[in-house]
Amino acid sequence: MYFTINDEAHPYHIKSKMNFPIFLNNGKNPKWKYYLENYLKLLLPDIYYKKKAKRLLRSFNDRNDREYIQDRVDFYNKLAEPVEIKDAIAIKDLHLKDVKQKVYFFDAYPILRSFPKHYKFSRAFGDVVHVPASPSIVKSRPVADDNQNSVLLKLNKVRHFVRIKKDIPFSEKKDKLVFRGKVTYKEKRRKFFEMYFDHPMCDLGDTQKKKINPDEWKVNKTSIHYLLQYKFILAVEGIDVASNLKWVMSSNSLAVMPKPEFETWFMESRLIPDHHYVAIKPDYSDLEEKLKYYIEHQDEAQSIIKNAQEYVNQFWDKEREHLISLLVMQKYFRITK
Repeated sequence: MYFTINDEAHPYHIKSKMNFPIFLNNGKNPKWKYYLENYLKLLLPDIYYKKKAKRLLRSFNDRNDREYIQDRVDFYNKLAEPVEIKDAIAIKDLHLKDVKQKVYFFDAYPILRSFPKHYKFSRAFGDVVHVPASPSIVKSRPVADDNQNSVLLKLNKVRHFVRIKKDIPFSEKKDKLVFRGKVTYKEKRRKFFEMYFDHPMCDLGDTQKKKINPDEWKVNKTSIHYLLQYKFILAVEGIDVASNLKWVMSSNSLAVMPKPEFETWFMESRLIPDHHYVAIKPDYSDLEEKLKYYIEHQDEAQSIIKNAQEYVNQFWDKEREHLISLLVMQKYFRITK
């Protein structure tokens, strides 16, 4: 049977064959499915990944988009001169039980096992905000000219790469900015809350239950469907990048944020202010001015939404993404010998 959610948190119908609790349909990637698929993939032999890698790498020179692919490879892996890595681990010695956050293992391992098992690499998994001393595989790095030791792979995909496939038009959304997320120990977000929590154009909520923040900030977690009611969604960085940025840019809402200080596989440093997102000053002082401007100039708002969606679309070609990942690691192993 089908059911319809009628409360304000869900402005469009959600259909299901069973009456599941709404937390099972919160708009995010289902983690149970991610883990099930990846545990099953561990049963596949290495030869499967090696044959796939060989086929993809052979196809590179015949592709029409090889210049685009090479550009992305060189963005993720900036290593140019031969270098020796320290604290390296052989691929054969990387085990699931040794990785604290399992998603990093599951996302990296299909790429790594495409190469000989004795090949070595260094890694820094998690929310990385520094540049390692030795060339290392990371999810995130500071935006800088000297960050070449941070070699990016597409890690923690289940959390960071969420895609909105159904949304209401921008014109039908509320003329306000919304945010739900963790604020504790994230100073950029805390500063924003201190400035705008009671502002009439903002709907802000801290989903972390730590006592460090005021009780009036506390809210329960909600679904992406609720947030999509609003024209503007805050995407201020937490420890490293804003994890909601990808799905916000794939929606019919506008991402609002200062210029990014960290970057991931999403290439946040290549985003153009007021072209891909609504740019606000690092001190947030022009927020109200920017919100009112795009409420009054909806044609310009729609243009940003179109640009944002076109930018996000480049990351959904699974085969090409896999090829780029292989080329990033091939370059890493070649330069580090």
